[in-house]
Amino acid sequence: MPSTDLADFAPRLVHWQKRHGRTTLPWQHTRDPYRVWLSEVMLQQTQVSTVLAYYPRFLQRFPTVQVLAEASQDDVLGLWSGLGYYSRARNLHRCAQAVVGLHGGQFPVSAQGLQTLPGIGRSTAAAIAAFCHGERVAILDGNVKRVLTRLLGFDGDLAQARNEALLWGHASKLLPSAALLKAQPAAMAHYTQGLMDLGASLCSRKNPQCTLCPASGLCQAQRSGTWHDFPVKTRKLKRTAQVMWLLLARSAAGDVWLHKRPSAANGQGIWAGLYAPPVFASRTELAATLPRRLQTRLQDGSALVHALTHKDLHLHPVWLNLPMPSVLAEAGQVQDGQWLAAAQWPALGLPAPVRQLLVSGPNGV
Repeated sequence: MPSTDLADFAPRLVHWQKRHGRTTLPWQHTRDPYRVWLSEVMLQQTQVSTVLAYYPRFLQRFPTVQVLAEASQDDVLGLWSGLGYYSRARNLHRCAQAVVGLHGGQFPVSAQGLQTLPGIGRSTAAAIAAFCHGERVAILDGNVKRVLTRLLGFDGDLAQARNEALLWGHASKLLPSAALLKAQPAAMAHYTQGLMDLGASLCSRKNPQCTLCPASGLCQAQRSGTWHDFPVKTRKLKRTAQVMWLLLARSAAGDVWLHKRPSAANGQGIWAGLYAPPVFASRTELAATLPRRLQTRLQDGSALVHALTHKDLHLHPVWLNLPMPSVLAEAGQVQDGQWLAAAQWPALGLPAPVRQLLVSGPNGV
């Protein structure tokens, strides 16, 4: 349980955030749940610098939750293309449809209500409620776990659900007091943003700047010099690898042959719901799908490795340059797909490495 001297933590953090925290991000200074929600989803496992490029484009195309709900999933995935973790985009679309269909286009006000929506977990719901409505509720994303476990000297293994539940309890006890919130109505938003800012700056994974931290003197890890021991999480997912041979067929006019990969029932699966070239387990299998007159035109590209969170994709592009798009379609011996014109395919939801290959071509980097 947090000790009584940690009562100073929330006031210190609020003060520090006002003076030293991030204040110019485009999703700050708004209490519109749609814009805050969008930023929170984009920021999951993605750097702020990357999100800054996508956020304004997304809002320009989908300025309201109603517009997003009415869009096709292909349009949403197309604009999300390159941002990664595509289940976020699918859940974003489903969530918008739920907000419009079940809540009349208005997001629930409370964190508890927000958690009933697709793709909104406990921490994201708390962030939206705190920023938009000043609700006194705790967040606990990856960076915040690091900040709080160091602050508290919390050495429970977060791979165990009971220890994560305990940390949630501690996070709630550290929230700004009712007196502070009465004196400073915006304190909840500053506190929540402060935790995010602290985890992204001073309380970094390596080489934290403890002497500049607003928790200096309160932090158990700083006192004992054991910041590198937190957080504790013993269970790690085993990293795997997968080999994929890609048939990259294109015409002289820049048309490419793509098919929409199936969407798994739970929204998971590599490139689920995205447009991609036919994928094979080996070059032999790839070549066998084509008539002999086309096999002789195959050109091997340079292999590349695309790293996902817990898997490395070893991609082997094989190019098939054709004079006319009808040739491959008439062969009828590849996975279901279609020719898409040079003006069409760039707007589709494409896996980042596929887009890179199509843009660079056989002789690209």
